[in-house]
Amino acid sequence: MIKKQKNMNVGAAILFLIFSLLFFILIIRYFSIQISGEVGGEPLAAKAQQKYSRVGTLEAQRGTIFDRTGEIVAEDSSAYTLIAILDKKMTTNPKKPMHVVDPEKTALELSKYIHLSESKINSILTKKGKFQVEFGKEGRDIDYVTKQKIEDLHLPGITFSRSSKRFYPNGIFASHLIGYTDHVKQKDESSKVVGKMGIEQELNTDLTGMDGKIDYQSDIWGYILPNNKPKVTPAKNGNDVYLTLDKKIQTFVEDAMNTVDKEYKPKMMVAIVADPKTGNVLAMEQRPTFDPETKEGINKSWQNAAVESPFEPGSTMKIFTLAAAVQENLFNPNESYQSGSYQVTPKSPQIHDWNGSGWGAISYLEGVQRSSNVAFAKIANEKLGFDKFRMYLTKFGLDKPTGIEVPNEAAGKIPFQYPIQKATTAFGQGVAITPIEQIQGATAIANDGKMMKPHVIAKVVDHDTGKTIKNTKPEVVGTPISAQTAKQVRDILETVVTAPKGTGSRYKIDGYDVAGKTGTAQIPGPGGRYLTGPSNYIFSFIGMAPKDDPKLLVYVAVQQPTIDDYTKGSIPVSMIFDPVMKNSLQYLNIQPSKAAKSTSNKLPDLTGQSVEASVQELTNKGFETVVVGKGTTVEKQLPQEGTTILEGEKVIIRTDGDPVAPDMTGWSLRDVMKAAKITDLQLDTSGSGYAVNQTIAPGTTLHEGDKLKVTFELPGQQQKNDSTNNEDNEKSF
Repeated sequence: MIKKQKNMNVGAAILFLIFSLLFFILIIRYFSIQISGEVGGEPLAAKAQQKYSRVGTLEAQRGTIFDRTGEIVAEDSSAYTLIAILDKKMTTNPKKPMHVVDPEKTALELSKYIHLSESKINSILTKKGKFQVEFGKEGRDIDYVTKQKIEDLHLPGITFSRSSKRFYPNGIFASHLIGYTDHVKQKDESSKVVGKMGIEQELNTDLTGMDGKIDYQSDIWGYILPNNKPKVTPAKNGNDVYLTLDKKIQTFVEDAMNTVDKEYKPKMMVAIVADPKTGNVLAMEQRPTFDPETKEGINKSWQNAAVESPFEPGSTMKIFTLAAAVQENLFNPNESYQSGSYQVTPKSPQIHDWNGSGWGAISYLEGVQRSSNVAFAKIANEKLGFDKFRMYLTKFGLDKPTGIEVPNEAAGKIPFQYPIQKATTAFGQGVAITPIEQIQGATAIANDGKMMKPHVIAKVVDHDTGKTIKNTKPEVVGTPISAQTAKQVRDILETVVTAPKGTGSRYKIDGYDVAGKTGTAQIPGPGGRYLTGPSNYIFSFIGMAPKDDPKLLVYVAVQQPTIDDYTKGSIPVSMIFDPVMKNSLQYLNIQPSKAAKSTSNKLPDLTGQSVEASVQELTNKGFETVVVGKGTTVEKQLPQEGTTILEGEKVIIRTDGDPVAPDMTGWSLRDVMKAAKITDLQLDTSGSGYAVNQTIAPGTTLHEGDKLKVTFELPGQQQKNDSTNNEDNEKSF
């Protein structure tokens, strides 16, 4: 018994020593942690910060792209990615399942809203060992309306993640110039939106914002702790970009190109509209094109042909040869020469006029009108001399990039080694020039000798503050000719359009004097030889109007349209140039040259007067008055008081009663726009020429914000029915 007691005492003593040692170790450990703040060499505070601190990302918005009037061209919008939860462990309440319970039913319903077959969706939903699945590109970039419809189905396990996508509200609209964006995977496996073409690429740094973040303390469930103030670093949104493009003028180009594309199916088309006073590009388009959202069609044409694709210009090049000769006082319009053929040196190949035989002995002025290759070869060689001629090509900027704010701009190529090369350059054969280089050079002729650098960027604005960061101003990049020379050249080029022997008769525009030059360039083929056949040409025209003080410069090129005779090549070109130039001049309120010679008056202030008296007063002055409304007193008028308007121009009057839709049949675009503005309608137009159809019937009571679409057509489809006399039937031999 005593021995047993002794053993118990020893055991108790050992236990006491063990517990005392443990307690001592704990005390030392406690004070050690308190003093050092570290465990195992790692700071406890950092561990706690890591466990309970949360960092959230505040996404920056990519800058918006506007046209020059403030219309949205590209912007960020919300997009959603479709997700399906497959893991059964996500469901804790069988009555409220959180995973896909019935794959077949789910596949059937989803197939109605995304572009995947029912069987394909079902195979995705039945993948083994997956916690959740997505549906590829068909399940991404879903808009809010579609998302809402899917959510209304209450399909178990179907959810969405939110992101942003680039939205192009106008669809196919200057697509190669605007460009597109794409998600590019970064080294850290994150995804970043990057501009991949056009303005989106060129100004990617300006358009890209900087994400912000929010730091906060949370409990183990992630909820913000009471009395904890989150630290917020705001996102810096991308800058907004305003283009020089004008949505309305760009739409004129789009509509005209669509018409030609449908009827003539050319392999390529390019069009540029510019303001020669500033160099601002108001429209730029090409075909084939693509949809910047879906990327549909992009495989057909990766390049912006207006700036990246030099090609033989053909006879539009002759305007620069002519300008050089006039500037050097070496062009005598009345001097005669022998047309038909010309040999630069005894060993050089013959240069022929486009008709093969020429027109006998004719004046140089007639040679310009007929687009004689021989005339321009002789001007370059015998009048100017090749060295001086080459100097002018550089002065006009035809051998270097313009510097326009578009990526991958190419420079013109002018081989100038052999006499035959030098001579053919004078009429646009054997050289390669971009359309934008031709536009820049032509501004010198349209702008009294001052050559303007082309621009597509008007300004860059801080999205968050509204402060202008960059502002593009007109830039003179050369004065290759004098103002007097420019005027003389415009007068000569007008005769190309007006003279009975001129090749540009199709480019006459009622009421406006047009100066310009036609072009028909052969296309190089395999083996260094030119293609043959009636349609294997690039048909073009570069024109400016009004001739005495050009406000617009338009270049159009159409490659290989479906025609049975090359003499018809000017038809599709004029179907673009004519309506674009005329509609744009009217839209910009440029008064017709011929109408300007008639009586003009300043419009009186009619506000508050009786409708009857106002109509009588305007009629007596020769104005056509359109009354919009059922009232008896004038409430608004367009044009406004003090505006000088021409005899016969429509004056729109809105009365104090309910406005009603007028019959706009036969109206010009300009008058339709007046009516839409004074009645607060949202106007959409299609086609060109004069109004033939309107979606709101005449006499209908109008309400602010109503949408009106007006369709325009050319009278009698004149372009189709005109005879082929005086057509642009030149070839650059």
